[in-house]
Amino acid sequence: MLSHITLGTNDYERSTRFYDAVLAPLGFERVPKPTGKPPLYAKGEQMPQLYLYKPIDGRPATWGNGTHVAFLAGTTQAVDAFHAAALAHGGMDEGLPGIREHYGPNYYAAYVRDPDGNKLQAVCYIGSSSPN
Repeated sequence: MLSHITLGTNDYERSTRFYDAVLAPLGFERVPKPTGKPPLYAKGEQMPQLYLYKPIDGRPATWGNGTHVAFLAGTTQAVDAFHAAALAHGGMDEGLPGIREHYGPNYYAAYVRDPDGNKLQAVCYIGSSSPN
């Protein structure tokens, strides 16, 4: 089990606008934090949680080629809403919502990049809770 995921950002304000909108359809909320603390998103008390951090070394945040974070969605409508919210809030399309047969006949997903270039996915398994 994972505790948390950290994604780099260069702009907290821009990132929180994006993630507030994009993660809402998936049931995540921003956790209240003291001023100056990095944004944190959680789905109730469930793990993993998502942190947004400016790199500690002071260099610009960059994305990993071949790396993405996949969020489990409860419905195809939530995947669709995730994708639409991403595009409406400065994200870029990396794969329209739909079935991904190469992963399985019940694998419904969408891919986006956040304003810092991090690749994100929302996925639901139609008719089951797993791909198999």
